Amino acid sequence: MKRMNLLSRFLFAFCLCGTLSPALAQLPPVFNAEDASKVRSTSLTRKYLTAERIVWVSDPSGKMVQNAESILQPGTGQADLNKGKYLTLINDKESKSGLVLDFGREIQGGIEIITTISDQNPAGHVRIRFGESVSEAMSDAGTDGATNDHAMRDFVVELPWLGRLKVGNSGFRFVRIDLADPDAKIQIKEISAIFTFRDIPYLGSFTCNDERLNQIWMTGAYTVHLNMQDYLWDGAKRDRLVWLGDMHPEVMTINSVFGNNEVVPKSLDLARDLTPLPDWMNGISSYSMWWILIQRDWYYYQGDLDYLKQQKDYLAGLLKQLSSKIDADGNENLDGGRFLDWPSNENKKAIHAGLQSLMVMTFKAGAELCKLLGDQEMAQLCTVSQTKLEKQVPDMAGSKQAAALLALSGLISPEKANAEVLSQDGVHKMSTFYGYYMLKARAMAGDYQGAIDNIREYWGAMLDLGATTFWEDFNIDWMKNAARIDEIVPEGKVDVHKSYGGYCYKQFRHSFCHGWASGPTSWLTQYVLGVNVLKPGCKEIRLDPHLGDLQWVKGTFPTPSGILEIEHRKMTDGTIKTTFTAPKGIKVLKR
Repeated sequence: MKRMNLLSRFLFAFCLCGTLSPALAQLPPVFNAEDASKVRSTSLTRKYLTAERIVWVSDPSGKMVQNAESILQPGTGQADLNKGKYLTLINDKESKSGLVLDFGREIQGGIEIITTISDQNPAGHVRIRFGESVSEAMSDAGTDGATNDHAMRDFVVELPWLGRLKVGNSGFRFVRIDLADPDAKIQIKEISAIFTFRDIPYLGSFTCNDERLNQIWMTGAYTVHLNMQDYLWDGAKRDRLVWLGDMHPEVMTINSVFGNNEVVPKSLDLARDLTPLPDWMNGISSYSMWWILIQRDWYYYQGDLDYLKQQKDYLAGLLKQLSSKIDADGNENLDGGRFLDWPSNENKKAIHAGLQSLMVMTFKAGAELCKLLGDQEMAQLCTVSQTKLEKQVPDMAGSKQAAALLALSGLISPEKANAEVLSQDGVHKMSTFYGYYMLKARAMAGDYQGAIDNIREYWGAMLDLGATTFWEDFNIDWMKNAARIDEIVPEGKVDVHKSYGGYCYKQFRHSFCHGWASGPTSWLTQYVLGVNVLKPGCKEIRLDPHLGDLQWVKGTFPTPSGILEIEHRKMTDGTIKTTFTAPKGIKVLKR
């Protein structure tokens, strides 16, 4: 297309408005169709948050840090010519001044700093440190696991005179700001957090007579929400990547809370397009299997057959490749990264048991999908492969991860897995990722109360430490003499963030907002609120609530046809009274 002058471009864009996508219609007139193809859009929203409290100041006397409380007042986001009593940081030759702000809960985004007319030109340099805990915000990159990996969280910037600077893109709750120049003074009118997120409603809900469970359900939902950026990440601070295994608990939470959202197929397609066969997604064989399992679950909840049809060729190729990874005796012999989750990584027998189980689950799902797609030959290959794999039943190897997958695959009975492994040692040996499958296996064994107790103790412990999102990993032993993450660590207490973690998440590199840890949200929706999807698109749902020691529960569930409203109440004789309101086109069965 030849270059157009300004008037021609304006007329071109004007004529196309309403006939092309809304994104193109909203472009300035200097864009033509050729330009628009080079523009990457986003579905994200920005909101500006004021800090809720000051956690720490370098000089409590008020000499070097003045008018600190002014920064807690909501601002306008605009520099102006007024002089006032604003936050003032003063450095001498020996010391530097600064403070730590708490924005109340973890967010994804950056900060905006506005300077005043009283500053020099330029205003000076400040060091900014983001943290998911107070101690991380006060750490130095390169020490105690603190890094700038994936997202810059420790850096120095120059502030303008009488202006504003927007900087940062990480997952954080706390920010430390220090004046970096010696013998300097700087005045700051406003500091706001820039919260970047998808502005979408929480269509699903869960409320019961136990506020701890309510908070856990919502924390899991919020953890995933923060990771629903342009793609579905596993961690807002780290890794900020599309990891397919991590996605499965996240997608189940999205199904239970947000309903159909573009971030899921967009991320699934990205992984597919970045992984030509015979490569494994993320280099891990189990993650390619999770891609198939997500496709099955996404289809059942959302019912989008057209989207499923787009996966037909890749799905068939992947299933054929997986079928070649079974030896003559029926054992999986998968190559690539052999991984379940981090806490099970040293237990090779558990990994084999888990991969054997995932293969069975994958071929069962593959057969379902191939029949829907009219590929009977591939469906038959899946059935044959599943039958071969079922000849071998690996040992649980003392692993709750292996026991859970063996039960979910049907290789062993859920009752056996629960009695011998899952119910043992309380919440010891649980993990944030595979904890979801441990809970599901306990439910399959009928031990709903045991699972509810696990949720309260394990995920609830993170809340007790001040968490507002769920973590990449957690060990209940970390609770011993532990300080909260939202305070300066008192003398004699253990700094959980600085002291623990393993593998790739040692100390401050540990992600405290990890979507794979959201399992209780969808579990509570399925097994306590009782929502079981029986037919694609939620066309048929069975309500099968298990209240355990709860007296009542109510909530909502998003279907492609609208919102299903549900309430269960335990009667004096122990029976459950269920009431619901279903959208048109949704058949609801009660147990």
